[in-house]
Amino acid sequence: MNAPLKHASGYWGTKTDFNALMEQVRKIGPVLEEHAAETEALGRLDETTFKALAPLRMSHIFASEEQGGAQFSPTQGLKLIEAITYHSGAAGWVSMVHACIGAMSAAFLPDSAIARLFVPGEDNRFSGQGTPTGMLKKVDGGYRLNGKWSYASGIYHATYTHTAALLDDGNGQPAKDENGNVIVLCAHAPVEDHDLLGNWEVLGLQGTGSIDYAAKDVFIADDMVFPILTAEPQRQKEFFSLGVVGLAAIGHSGWAIGASRRMLDEVAKFALTKTGRAGLLGESEKFWFDYGRAEARVRAARAFLFEIWHEVEASIEAGNRVSTRQISLIHLAKSEVHEAGVDACQFVYRAAGGASLRKGVMQRIYREMLTAANHFTINNNMVSAAGREIGGLWSDRAWQFYDLVEKR
Repeated sequence: MNAPLKHASGYWGTKTDFNALMEQVRKIGPVLEEHAAETEALGRLDETTFKALAPLRMSHIFASEEQGGAQFSPTQGLKLIEAITYHSGAAGWVSMVHACIGAMSAAFLPDSAIARLFVPGEDNRFSGQGTPTGMLKKVDGGYRLNGKWSYASGIYHATYTHTAALLDDGNGQPAKDENGNVIVLCAHAPVEDHDLLGNWEVLGLQGTGSIDYAAKDVFIADDMVFPILTAEPQRQKEFFSLGVVGLAAIGHSGWAIGASRRMLDEVAKFALTKTGRAGLLGESEKFWFDYGRAEARVRAARAFLFEIWHEVEASIEAGNRVSTRQISLIHLAKSEVHEAGVDACQFVYRAAGGASLRKGVMQRIYREMLTAANHFTINNNMVSAAGREIGGLWSDRAWQFYDLVEKR
């Protein structure tokens, strides 16, 4: 029974006090809440919110201690992101983006790039887009990056971009590998080398500053790229075998459980102020029945999420890479915490009437949850593929980025 934990004492970091960070989130929580509306109106984290978050060093929570990071486990990361999101959806979203993209950079870039980006005393933060809507052309010493990308959450508070692009074959067409697949590289460059284009007029998560950005002949050194579809971890190989998609799942899942929890807590507090006579919300049998069902669904989804991530951690601690089945379950858990959250938010929005219709915490979370559930990482195709793998139809396949592909 204890065999899976044989490497536990040495795998995750011990130099950063996780409980102290959680206590710090609790202390800054009122600040995040007080500035949530200002952040939303500004279209990015306001300066007070950013300064409150900075000491957490979220961009470094998964990087190794050797790199100056905390080397936290996935469940520690989930809890931190959940706690921040509980107080502010925008603060939680930017924090999770910086945490997950920081982990990708720490995992897959070569040592020479790590030596420049993860410098003691500096807290580089990474933001960008993993969809290859631009191109990289090979030049002496590196590449030239050109293109335009969308949804660069947290880029206003980042120092480096993390940008997927197709490799140019020299004739303006995408280069292909020996199997006929296009080559996609993830490039890193200072944010100031890019044009920040705006274009973030959306229903929810306005405060995340998830804008469009562009590059025009931006130079990318040879060692500042990694192959995003097939990246092999350069360090902490068991943990980072999660790949880009597995790391992103930690962030999105942590955000969803934090937002769901806050929404249900808000409507319960509201209902308790509406009691004393028939017809009030707090006296409604139907309300409390629906509330109980929403509580059960959200808690069950969170329990499933932590169940699979604890299993993954045990496997990592035992010296194993993350398996195809585990990635499938990670995708299902990620989907379920969002679906449970959307259903809970729909219930609260309808049940609370004018209180959720007007500006306030419930209205903001409702809009944010609907926006989050539309993210590309939460799509039906991944759930279907995971179902086929678990059901045995695609048992001979492996996850590559967001697709379950046949093994070569």
